[in-house]
Amino acid sequence: MKSLLSFATVTSLALTALLLGGCSDDDSDGDDNGGSAGTGGAAGSAGSAGTGGGAGTGGGAGSAGSSSTGATAMSFFVTSAGSGADGGNLGGLSGADARCQAFAAAVGAGSKTWHAYLSTSTVNASDRIGTGPWFNQAGEQIAASVAALHADGLSNGNPQHILDETGTPAPGNQHDILTGSLADGTISGTLTCADWTSNSETLTENPQVGHSDIPGDPMFSPSWNTAHVSANCSQAGLTMRGGAGRLYCFAIN
Repeated sequence: MKSLLSFATVTSLALTALLLGGCSDDDSDGDDNGGSAGTGGAAGSAGSAGTGGGAGTGGGAGSAGSSSTGATAMSFFVTSAGSGADGGNLGGLSGADARCQAFAAAVGAGSKTWHAYLSTSTVNASDRIGTGPWFNQAGEQIAASVAALHADGLSNGNPQHILDETGTPAPGNQHDILTGSLADGTISGTLTCADWTSNSETLTENPQVGHSDIPGDPMFSPSWNTAHVSANCSQAGLTMRGGAGRLYCFAIN
């Protein structure tokens, strides 16, 4: 009888252990399933990070527009190229103004009305450029008014405010800028290449020009609008002393 009871007891204990072992495996499986769910959560976090990256890209795109804003705010520049074979024959004031307008339009500033800083036998340069203030391509104020422009002059050294429509200073070998003007912006006698209609070599010591920079040799005038005269009104005559037929352009509105 005792042997039968012992056998029954051992059997009962073995079944109990087996059942407990089975529960432990289930719990372990549950833990594994829980771990998988945790992995899924991590994947969700990665997706959130991707959204943040997209926002950053949008910010970069916005900064690209600032360059265009600077160009359209510009209201003064020196032309980036000269008159070529036309020399001092710009087609009169209207032709010179059209050149300024074309250079401005090429950089997105064509909605303004542009005039060349030129005097003729009947018109003073100072009377045809608007009232100011004017700003160069870099956004720097070059003059607050016509009076300030001619009293203080354009800064053509340090700082260098005379920039072309792309933001570049004129090279030293093309620093003679056509003006036909005296320091106060009025006509300089007949030094206008027949009111900007002639490229003749016979119009010697003509026209009046200004310097877009300060020459290294102090014997040469640093004046921005009335430095000296060219050899003559032809292309060769303009280039002979350091010019190319470039113009100062001012927005009048």
